[in-house]
Amino acid sequence: MDEQSTTDTPIDRVAEQRALLRLRHSAALTSLMVERTDLRGVHALADTIDDAIRWSA
Repeated sequence: MDEQSTTDTPIDRVAEQRALLRLRHSAALTSLMVERTDLRGVHALADTIDDAIRWSA
């Protein structure tokens, strides 16, 4: 069998792991921003991600 014809290639596994990690980090950041409102404005990227998640909900 051709290695690329299988559905579970190493590239697919890495992509899936990265997507799950991105989701986990976004969820953790959102819960942190909810718990610690004093962190708002400290890091622009964190604020952007938090806002994006809130707008998509």
